[in-house]
Amino acid sequence: MTVSTVNTDHASAAVPPVARPAVPAHIIRDDAEAIAIAHALAAEFVKDSSRRDRERIWPVAQLDAFSQSGLWSINVPKAFGGPELSYATLARVIEIISAADSSIGQIAQNHLGVVAAIRTVSDADQQKLLFAEVLKGTRFGNAFSEFGSKRAADFETRFTDAGDHVVVSGRKFYSSGALLAHLVPIVALDDEGRAWYAIADRGAPGLTVIDDWSSFGQRTTLSGTVIIDNVKVPKTHLVPGYKGYDKPTADGAIFQIIQVAVDTGIAQAAIDETVHFVRTKSRAWIDSGVDNAWDDPYTIQAVGDLTLRLHAAQALLEKAGLAIDKAVAEPTAETVAHAQIVTAEAKILSTEIAIAATNKLFELAGTRSTLAEHNLDRHWRNARTHTLHDPIRWKYSILGKYFLNGENPPMHAWS
Repeated sequence: MTVSTVNTDHASAAVPPVARPAVPAHIIRDDAEAIAIAHALAAEFVKDSSRRDRERIWPVAQLDAFSQSGLWSINVPKAFGGPELSYATLARVIEIISAADSSIGQIAQNHLGVVAAIRTVSDADQQKLLFAEVLKGTRFGNAFSEFGSKRAADFETRFTDAGDHVVVSGRKFYSSGALLAHLVPIVALDDEGRAWYAIADRGAPGLTVIDDWSSFGQRTTLSGTVIIDNVKVPKTHLVPGYKGYDKPTADGAIFQIIQVAVDTGIAQAAIDETVHFVRTKSRAWIDSGVDNAWDDPYTIQAVGDLTLRLHAAQALLEKAGLAIDKAVAEPTAETVAHAQIVTAEAKILSTEIAIAATNKLFELAGTRSTLAEHNLDRHWRNARTHTLHDPIRWKYSILGKYFLNGENPPMHAWS
């Protein structure tokens, strides 16, 4: 099956790897510092976010600032020198960044999820090695999903044992962050069909990353096709990811909560844009009897409704983060299921408010808001694209089965 029109016959057609950081990343002290740093970064990221979307400009400097800020090691355990902050804080950080530029917020998702997985499934020696990389500012990308499989968890990429290393071959797509990553975790199966993270160097021979992401939304997530042609990965970097799902762990909920935070960030951005536009550019409706658009009673009601629903999603997001904290500290069937359920609830509300807020923006702001100079459609495009991850129709099913029949959610990265 053809997944790209980009010629991949020659490695020179691929995007070259980027250099590792020259200095170690900052290590955050506490939750308050993490939130403060996120706000400071967001204030810079938002400045050219519309132009980056319109012209599909890679956020190179922004990504370097983000990963060097310490926010990419936010969930590294204290035992290995990391901050080990609450997942409620982690979610808030991603939301703040995503409100400024949701593509940048999404880029961190798989990195943070892999860090969580290493904590869950790796032995102490592997944790020490890989967490040290993260604390230096090394960025994980991802090469998880495959384009033509029947289901998201069906993988054709495999590895073979070659002594002190494994050899991996396959082809991936939807590889957010891979273009500017330093290490690329590849989901590959062993001879028993078990999924591992084979964490390859971005510049490893045989690893080709192609810039062919053509979605109408989330346009600068540094995604694309990853071709894996007999790539050697040392066994020190072979992480048994399957162990995170053969018993109750919070790994799936952690991947999910970051998705939720991206969507609440998009919703926040859309509501902020609506308020700004109505207050500065929109005209009052002809029959309203008021002089200012912000005095229109229907607009007032709509903004109140959108804000209420965003706050509800944010409250569940925080609750989910605290539930994940407990499931990480005390992983049992009960704590893990609770974390999955609250995260699923948050995912439903975040999807619904992201779509509603980005759609309502144009109705409330008026025809002028559709002009190309404003590029406000990027919020709807981003929301519509990103919310396709983990469809909420299946989240409703998870909730119904849990509350009606006592059935715990399935154990995988999409739940």
